[in-house]
Amino acid sequence: MKVVRGVDEGRKALARGSLSGHQAGSPEILEGIRRIFGEDLTPEEAVRRIISAVERRGDDAVKEYSRRIDRAELTTLEMSREEILRVAAEVPEETRAALERASRRVREFQTASLPRTWIDMERGFGELVTPLERVGVYIPGGSASYPSTVLMTVIPAKVAGVKEVVLATPPSRGQGPHPAVMAAAVLSGVDRVFQVGGAQAIAAMAYGTESIPKVDMICGPGNIFVTLAKKMVYGEVNIDGLEGPTETLIIADESANPALCAADLLAQAEHDLLATPLLISTSESLVPSIQRELQRQMDGLARGDTARTSVERRGVIVVLETLEEALDLAGYYAPEHLSLMIKEPWASVGKVRNAGGIFLGDYSPEVMGDYVAGPSHVMPTGGTARFNSYLGVSQFLRRTPVVALDPQTALRLARTAATIARAEGFEAHARAGEAPSPGGM
Repeated sequence: MKVVRGVDEGRKALARGSLSGHQAGSPEILEGIRRIFGEDLTPEEAVRRIISAVERRGDDAVKEYSRRIDRAELTTLEMSREEILRVAAEVPEETRAALERASRRVREFQTASLPRTWIDMERGFGELVTPLERVGVYIPGGSASYPSTVLMTVIPAKVAGVKEVVLATPPSRGQGPHPAVMAAAVLSGVDRVFQVGGAQAIAAMAYGTESIPKVDMICGPGNIFVTLAKKMVYGEVNIDGLEGPTETLIIADESANPALCAADLLAQAEHDLLATPLLISTSESLVPSIQRELQRQMDGLARGDTARTSVERRGVIVVLETLEEALDLAGYYAPEHLSLMIKEPWASVGKVRNAGGIFLGDYSPEVMGDYVAGPSHVMPTGGTARFNSYLGVSQFLRRTPVVALDPQTALRLARTAATIARAEGFEAHARAGEAPSPGGM
């Protein structure tokens, strides 16, 4: 990992622009677009074309692009309940048991954080909290499977009270959805499953087709085409966010365990080549120990080549003088995951400015958040932790204010409303505010 020292060099190294390398312009992506469309298009142009086709031609366009992109010949898009249960039954018992334990923790956390309707009759106001009607969840396919993401997206929606959750996922390696994904779908309460991937799945859920219903919100990660599609349909539907490559930033002092720091960094680095493992240390002597641990632990990893490339190209260690400087630099970067591997982590939690999720001490590695801790692992990336939050029940709820003033309160407030209205030049507003008053109209 690259090592820099001091606040100024740290800010340069962690500037989002200096960690560029987005996949949009990669030769592999552009060659794939050329093969599918028969011409040179940018990813944005390709996605816009897919969305337009699905909006106009519905199922026919979905099947066409599934054939051209995923090489999947789909006669029907929706899986029957019997088929879902059959595929789910193929999952090993140990995996099923782990998914059940994880689902309980996720459900407990989301239930504890559930907002509720409240009404204050005395003051004449309140808030109705009501769930969305229908949510679409996208789960990537390909060489990996993501049953944990099913739990982390569907369970918050179900706890919030969403009436229908539909799941779209491409056939895995041309063999249909992965058994673990289907097992998680059953455990979390998915209502319908569609064997559709890519931008065509996002467009179908956003606009609706003959087979796939239009949803109110789309959640879930995906490749660049899925992310661009979510961005383009936002406004037609809500989205959870534009998830980018995963990132973890560890703040470590002299008390940190180098082996645990390295393990956490590698857990992020093995995701993909754009994953970003970062560490800020107030201990110069810790740096060589972590570097040695990284090399030692990479040996034998099944995804060792990916982890090594991520560490070498994207990894940065920043050495600073004080913990205050470290927390300030972390706030500047606004990481998806922030791990505090310091002597007294609780003393610093209140000083964290921007982070998708915070993980404290040796016994709370970020990987626990990925699978079983409780909060959803869908967290803001790319610096959006400055203004966005993790995916929780609140995102699936509409908050509607209620105003129900009694006569005395209305009379007491009428002059205030009318005065402000006239200050803004709205006489009709002022008269409407005064109307309930004696002699008002």
